[in-house]
Amino acid sequence: MAYTVGQVARAARVTVRTLHHYDEIGLLSPSGRTPAGYRRYSDADLERLQLIRAYRELGFPLEEIAAILDDPQADPVAHLRRQHELLTGRIGKLREMVAAIELAMEARRMNIGLTPEERFEVFGDFDPDAHAEEAERRWGGTEAYRQSAERVGRYGKDDWLRNRAENEDWGRRLAELMASGAPADSPEAMALAEEHRQLISQWFYDCSYEIHTGLADMYVADPRFTAYYERIRPGMAAYLNEAIHANAITRA
Repeated sequence: MAYTVGQVARAARVTVRTLHHYDEIGLLSPSGRTPAGYRRYSDADLERLQLIRAYRELGFPLEEIAAILDDPQADPVAHLRRQHELLTGRIGKLREMVAAIELAMEARRMNIGLTPEERFEVFGDFDPDAHAEEAERRWGGTEAYRQSAERVGRYGKDDWLRNRAENEDWGRRLAELMASGAPADSPEAMALAEEHRQLISQWFYDCSYEIHTGLADMYVADPRFTAYYERIRPGMAAYLNEAIHANAITRA
């Protein structure tokens, strides 16, 4: 079978721009081309793309993926085993931790000092108290929860309106970047991922790269968080997840 770049992009849930980038760097070059020069991918190409996506999900940089796939002496199982040991050492703690951190943003002290009218103006139909009890019950003793609750407890209406404006501006620019076809691991996408991390640190708690990648995983694992980004632009949760991981790897 021969597949067009669009068919492969839809099947693998990546952008056409990403496939072009993989071709340009020699990571995934299509097996054939039409007389007009259009890319045509084979079943073997799709299998290679599947491996690439699996390694990317584990946080491997593109250069290392290429080395693993192209070096006949490379032992991909050993690479995966090492990465598995690193991930399993922290994944359980991180998944619970990041859930608490996200929920802490919605803690009941968010609305201190706001009248019902101001609350509606800031949050609209969203109820910031919806998960407050759960967050406090599970994570009230953590430093991240304490830090977030302390900060938001000082915020008034103008603070929350400024926070909303900054986040809406960031979301608009990320959506525009997605529409341009830029890969999630492009410098522009990683810059917006870094800005996202800094916004969290500015408004709620000190967000390390480790915490940030944990948050990124929650964005695709928890439907509540996925829905938030999908409302801005379909596919944003997965795109942001990849951009955050790429940024963390690059910074490290």
